[in-house]
Amino acid sequence: MQLKHLLIIGFVWPEPSSTAAGNRMLQLIHFFLNNNCSITFASTAAETELSVDLEHIGIYKEAIQLNHASFDSFVSALNPDMVLFDRFLTEEQFGWRVAQSAPNALRVLDTEDLHSLRHTREQAFKSNQTHTTNLWLQNDMTKREMASIYRCDLSLIISSHEMQLLTNSVKVDKSLLLHLPFLLDGIGEEHIKKWLSFENRTDFICIGNGKHLPNTDAIAWLKKEIWPLIRKQLPKTQLRVYGAYQPAHIQQMHNPKEGFLVLGWVSDLQKTMQQARVNLAPLRFGAGIKGKLIAAMQSGTPSITTPIGAEGMHADLKWNGDITSNAKAFAEAAVAFHTDEQRWKCAQLNGVHLINTHYNKEALSKRLSSKIKNIQQNIKLHRTQNFIGGMLMHHTMASTKYLSKWIESKNKGNSNQFNH
Repeated sequence: MQLKHLLIIGFVWPEPSSTAAGNRMLQLIHFFLNNNCSITFASTAAETELSVDLEHIGIYKEAIQLNHASFDSFVSALNPDMVLFDRFLTEEQFGWRVAQSAPNALRVLDTEDLHSLRHTREQAFKSNQTHTTNLWLQNDMTKREMASIYRCDLSLIISSHEMQLLTNSVKVDKSLLLHLPFLLDGIGEEHIKKWLSFENRTDFICIGNGKHLPNTDAIAWLKKEIWPLIRKQLPKTQLRVYGAYQPAHIQQMHNPKEGFLVLGWVSDLQKTMQQARVNLAPLRFGAGIKGKLIAAMQSGTPSITTPIGAEGMHADLKWNGDITSNAKAFAEAAVAFHTDEQRWKCAQLNGVHLINTHYNKEALSKRLSSKIKNIQQNIKLHRTQNFIGGMLMHHTMASTKYLSKWIESKNKGNSNQFNH
């Protein structure tokens, strides 16, 4: 792989301590740093107190503007070998400008999850509909996201389920895709010995960033239907709910008398996770793979989740806990793993096996490096064979470009009015 300079365009600045997406981005950043690549991270967003200190790890930072010619000058002067978009929205906003000002740069999309899939599942759930592949395919956001995938030279797909959707239902050519889940260090015997034992752990834990609607719905479902069933069988146990940015209606669920504790953001998730006996993640909609479930495996904590929660995360390997759909079965599984040490230990070992095989950083890094190198060496042929992508880029340059230019011109006009 011959990359000297990488430009990452982020919809937000990475927050690895509060979001799975932030963790994923940090993994990719370290992959490229380990390959001696100079990195510039650019975003239109404002940083928060939870944003990672990129400069501390040697990353250049650049504040950029939407619909502004200054970006064209910036990317032209930077002349990156590769541009990584952190989701399809940033590719929509800046992809055509990159293609115009740095045409030789490899354009890579990290989907994080298929936003359109998460969006349509949420809509279906709220309207009490059964979500289907056809419902997803017909949605406008799906068309936008698929267009973004086609316009890029490569898209990184985090979930095996989403990889199947793209190749089987949309018929995206596999040359444009790479299944790349989280890149994780293995869990060895020495690591396992440091974990707290079954008898030294207590209670339940639930993790969920409050800005993510699948999380707030899961917490609400826990409070209303699942936790009362668990508490009835284990009246002295507690559930600790952690996560940044919790909205008021979630904070108001805090009730020590019921053992339901809403505790907000936690700085060391794995340490906190390891103190709990069982992790609860009753997700009813969503997409991608779930950082909270990975953190549980890395902490030796069995997880009870739903088919949506475990989707695309474990292939044909055994889950580190239980997967169930309704409140009664969920509560029964939670109680069973909280009280049965042998079952708990088996689940813990399943999690170790999953991390060490499905998320092997060394193997996945080789896969990513090889894919980038192959496309780099054959970039002209690669783009010629991607006729749909070329066609979409042509129309995007002809439509998005002029809409953006119009907004830019309008903004200049407004600025001149204020100046006078």
